[in-house]
Amino acid sequence: MAEYKLPDVGEGLTEAEIVTWKVKVGDTIKVNDIVVEIETAKSLVELPSPYAGTIEALLAEEGQTVAVGTPIISVSSGAASGAQADAAPGAVDAGASTSEPVGTSPDAAEEPEHKTLVGYGPRAAGTKRRPRRGSATPHSQAGEVAQEQLQGAFTPGLEPEQVEPVEEADEPAVPARSAPSGNGAPTAGAGSVLAKPPVRKLARDLGIDLATITPSGPNGTITRADVEAVSSAVSSERAEPTPVSEPSVRRPGERETREPIKGVRKMMAQAMVDSAFTAPHVTEWVSVDVTKTMRFVAKLRSHRDFREIRVSPLLVVAKAVALAARRTPEINATWDEATQEIVYKSYLNLGIAAATPRGLVVPNVKDADQMGLRDLGSAINALTATAREGRTQPAEMSGGTFTITNVGVFGVDAGTPIINPGESAILCFGAVRKQPWVHKGRIKPRDVTTLALSFDHRIVDGEKGSRFLADVAAILEDPASTLLY
Repeated sequence: MAEYKLPDVGEGLTEAEIVTWKVKVGDTIKVNDIVVEIETAKSLVELPSPYAGTIEALLAEEGQTVAVGTPIISVSSGAASGAQADAAPGAVDAGASTSEPVGTSPDAAEEPEHKTLVGYGPRAAGTKRRPRRGSATPHSQAGEVAQEQLQGAFTPGLEPEQVEPVEEADEPAVPARSAPSGNGAPTAGAGSVLAKPPVRKLARDLGIDLATITPSGPNGTITRADVEAVSSAVSSERAEPTPVSEPSVRRPGERETREPIKGVRKMMAQAMVDSAFTAPHVTEWVSVDVTKTMRFVAKLRSHRDFREIRVSPLLVVAKAVALAARRTPEINATWDEATQEIVYKSYLNLGIAAATPRGLVVPNVKDADQMGLRDLGSAINALTATAREGRTQPAEMSGGTFTITNVGVFGVDAGTPIINPGESAILCFGAVRKQPWVHKGRIKPRDVTTLALSFDHRIVDGEKGSRFLADVAAILEDPASTLLY
């Protein structure tokens, strides 16, 4: 009998809530089968099993909060399999030798020390990474809601961007377990499914079961194009995000209901309190004629290079922030209280604030300042799709240096946003409306929006904050002015 203990999935996790069991007592599982979905302080995470065997008992109930290291499931066979080729993508470190055991032996169940689940938490000592030919690495895929705005309207269904191509030639196709279809018949052929590791990772990131894909590659190998085609079909059919169970239900006759403060909402609340009462906030406002930006967005939507990308005014705002930050580096800095230093960042990890059913999350686009407009749009699309499904991972929310919050999608003109902890400023993008505006000496109907910038006055003084806000406004007023930056 082996007990699977709740692992630390990273980011210093101390506890998590059991959201949904994916198995029940009596089920037979294999190594890396998903057994439970948990909610940490930052996101929903699916946990694979390090054991193979029969489920003897579920030791925690749905909705229960348990501490890291607490047994949550009992499996009749405690033998934890090695990291074989049928392991779920992403569950085993890419550089780990396949001869290393995953989990523990039956005897190890008696050890008091909690073993970290493979693929999460600190890497075991002595693990060596397999040498790879070439220097290509996958582009960091950001995972927040880019809330599309067109004169205050919200268009759902942004399609996630795929990870950048990687060197696949030196990695052989690896067989993956095939899964039965809904009618019990095996899909994608009998036996195993062949796919190269980068393709398997892409399928995992997009939430696609390789066994449901018809391969088009040589010798029945699933290609990147096969995965992308299925992803496009799924995205077009998905009209609504994955439903989330309501934390509390109002019963007839009740005058009050109570909802426990936990998970993402608890972390968000604490972060906002810490920021509001630590950093001295100053907010400045400016109204901008964005008629040319709206025309530019319309042109991008019909451009052949942007046909696969959902383009919104937010994309132009994001690019304007990246350009304006170069002229005002204080905007992209942070206050280090411990060392009494201001830390200036030579990179811009651009966060997009997203409201989800479980609370506010702020995933960020890594190195947004180095991206062209098309790549930036793709990354924002990917953030949107991931956040709507509640699948934003901790790595996608860490390391942000500047944040944009888009309240215009709700028809709100502007606000006084609270700075995201660890950053020095946040930009609020309001609704775009047709308003009377003096243009070339005459009153005309123009597309107008309001920008509000909150900044930490310890780092950014009024002159620098005003300069940055004026630069962003100038770019939105005339996108052609980006050539000057």
